[in-house]
Amino acid sequence: MSIFDKAKAKAEELYGRGVELYGESHGDDAAKIDGEAHRLEAEAEEAELERGEKRDDDGLAGAR
Repeated sequence: MSIFDKAKAKAEELYGRGVELYGESHGDDAAKIDGEAHRLEAEAEEAELERGEKRDDDGLAGAR
């Protein structure tokens, strides 16, 4: 969970918002969808960094 990872995730989120806004303003549905997908992926990565852990749990850890 480095500061650079957080900054990269925030930059990716802002890039996605920009592409999404471009798509909305120019009527380009493909750009709008691409920007939204990019933004959501970056937000998920940012949330994962906030938790400070990568989950590799299949839910069966106690059953083994």
